Amino acid sequence: MGFANLDKSYVGFTIAHCCTFALAIAVCGIYGSDVQYARETHKGVNSKWIFAVVVGALSALTCVIYAVPFIFARGAFFMIFWDAILFILWISLFGVFGSMYIHEDAKGDRDVERMKNTVWLDLTNALLWLIITVAIGIYWFKHRSAARTRWSGRMKV
Repeated sequence: MGFANLDKSYVGFTIAHCCTFALAIAVCGIYGSDVQYARETHKGVNSKWIFAVVVGALSALTCVIYAVPFIFARGAFFMIFWDAILFILWISLFGVFGSMYIHEDAKGDRDVERMKNTVWLDLTNALLWLIITVAIGIYWFKHRSAARTRWSGRMKV
């Protein structure tokens, strides 16, 4: 089985999940560096940053799990709900950090500039999860009564 045998929809969802994986890892790294700095300087770690790292880690783990074709092919109905939860988590993360940093004047402060840019990564992640959720919902609705597996179409269910 090679790449030529994969269904276009599977390849499309895989590409979308690779993008969300990369963005989730980037967000984990950015917020995680702030958490590590707070721990090293014996300052209290803010729960907002922990929330950001957890949301990023959940997204990255979800993308890794969805990379397994069997899981992705069989779980489309349940994926709709989990992806919607991830969208809600990302949009709430955008709201939390957006309210803190969008209107903040950086005045040359690199940390504030970095956080302002990270807020837009949060929004991008939220929008990608929304697009994936809607696409999986449409895909499931169109293929829910198929007598064969969703991606390869070779196996009868």
